[in-house]
Amino acid sequence: MTTSETSPPKYLQENGLSEDCKKLLSILPKEKGWIGSYIYNYQGYWTSPRLIQGALACQQQFQAQDSDIILVTTPKSGTTWLKSLLFALVNRTKYPIFEQNHPLLFNNPHDLVPFLEFKFYVDGHVPDFSSFTSPRLLSTHFPFASLPKSIQDSTTKLVYLCRNPRDTFISMWHFTNNLRLHHKDTNSIEEMFDLYCKGVSLYGPFWNHVLDYWKRSIENPNKVLFLMYEELKEQPKIQLKRLAEFLECPFSIEEENCGVVDEILRMCNFDNMRKLEVNKNGKWSTGEEHKLFFRRGEVGDWKNYFTTEMCEKLNHIIEQKFQGSGLRFLYI
Repeated sequence: MTTSETSPPKYLQENGLSEDCKKLLSILPKEKGWIGSYIYNYQGYWTSPRLIQGALACQQQFQAQDSDIILVTTPKSGTTWLKSLLFALVNRTKYPIFEQNHPLLFNNPHDLVPFLEFKFYVDGHVPDFSSFTSPRLLSTHFPFASLPKSIQDSTTKLVYLCRNPRDTFISMWHFTNNLRLHHKDTNSIEEMFDLYCKGVSLYGPFWNHVLDYWKRSIENPNKVLFLMYEELKEQPKIQLKRLAEFLECPFSIEEENCGVVDEILRMCNFDNMRKLEVNKNGKWSTGEEHKLFFRRGEVGDWKNYFTTEMCEKLNHIIEQKFQGSGLRFLYI
């Protein structure tokens, strides 16, 4: 086997770090990694060494534009699906949704709405945004407090997608195991569930991440839109129109009558996107297969894995963490 077949993606490995990053890591708390050997607590959230290096560069260098639109999620919260919806919605004039050569038919959504810390700033890259037209569509897993200051201080719009913590955990457990040495070294569900409940998950604690954006969406609803994955699945048309209103590009009556809303939802349907050649057989240069981002996307998949004890333990934590916030999760 080649190295790329037996190792985690490069951005999750711990070799090749700058001296400054190594010094920082030496004083940060660390825990067992979900994919690589360890994850570290940086600015109150857990992530891999290389992504800390990318975060440092991004926070120091990224200059937001007021017209930017940034999608924010915890990992495995429906990011891929919402990226496709966001791209189709915002670019529906530039790329009419009924055209047969639409970019979403030939590109993975993560290439069209790239991550700041994965794509642009990892491993000392000097980002080139020259090919981007306004509004720039970007994404991140950063907690709000760790966003570059230029994003926090600008009128950049943030679209936050939240998924219930049970399905988020199961999706993350499957995804990270699929990246671990092609099934030669996987983590047990019991071990990772205990870490998750302690808040030790990628970009976790989950509840801190969610609560901060929830509060920001209430305090500044013109800057932060808070979407629930389960509501998007149950009422896709209503939620897509809500997203369009927030982004100040609402659908016209003519567009609705012509079926533009329905066609965006059809083309971006999870099962439809899973069947595209680019998502069945494509790969990134970092090693991950596109198909890993299209597992099931179902609401309630946790029921196939959770024991009664797991349900009770997580319920207690969620009740405790979200008490008084007004945020409720839908377990369907």
